[in-house]
Amino acid sequence: MSKTGHAGAIAAAAVIFVTLFGAQASGALAETGTETDAPVAPPPAEVEPAVEDAPRFYAEEVAQPLPEAKLSDAATLAELVETMPADAPLSRDLLCLAQAIYFEARGEPLTGQLAVGAVVVNRTTSGRYPSDYCSVVTQRGQFSFVRGGRIPAPDEGSPAWIRARALAQIVHQDLWQSPAGDALFFHARYVNPGWARTKVRLAAIDSHIFYR
Repeated sequence: MSKTGHAGAIAAAAVIFVTLFGAQASGALAETGTETDAPVAPPPAEVEPAVEDAPRFYAEEVAQPLPEAKLSDAATLAELVETMPADAPLSRDLLCLAQAIYFEARGEPLTGQLAVGAVVVNRTTSGRYPSDYCSVVTQRGQFSFVRGGRIPAPDEGSPAWIRARALAQIVHQDLWQSPAGDALFFHARYVNPGWARTKVRLAAIDSHIFYR
């Protein structure tokens, strides 16, 4: 063999040696599935947010449960009315709300009575009317059954009054959605007040029409 050929063979052997042992030292062979004793690097920091997502979601579920008052099993408004405690003591404010429902809508279906009660409640949160039920109901010129700022006494032994008491609790606790939504006004169908032309009509329930 010539000197040139001998030198070439030595160079080729050197390349093969460096390639094989250099690859093992760098860990590149692990990519092909070859086992290695080299320590496994810990997962990158970028995966940590995915681990944190689960407890963060769980905490929100616990911290923001649905209000207990809204977890009624009643299938209908009538059923919900029946479940309300008939002899539960009511505050003066709730009594005023019940009286408004009784005197304005006791002959209406339950949805109509609920809507009348909702108007009173909506007014207290509107910023345009007094902030308590009694003051809203007795406000001058607002409810026709009020005379001289006084609310007449209901027939406390009547089924209509028992229903009005139950509906006052329901609308106060927001246990059932009113079909009149956020209405602030209503009138009987047999009248045609001028102010109605400037309001947004929301619903007509039996003999009453509701507006915002």
